Amino acid sequence: MPITEMEKKQLAQKHRLFYKICRDCGVKNSAAASRCRKCRGSDLRWKKRELGAK
Repeated sequence: MPITEMEKKQLAQKHRLFYKICRDCGVKNSAAASRCRKCRGSDLRWKKRELGAK
């Protein structure tokens, strides 16, 4: 079921594409995180993302 409302679609893309990944344990963290929620390490990177169709 595709999302037709543009605001909802942008919100969904934001949650799916913009988060940080811990380089030590590989856990997904929120975009505002400065430390990992699992191992408490501070070595985080942004998720790699490319726009395009699946």
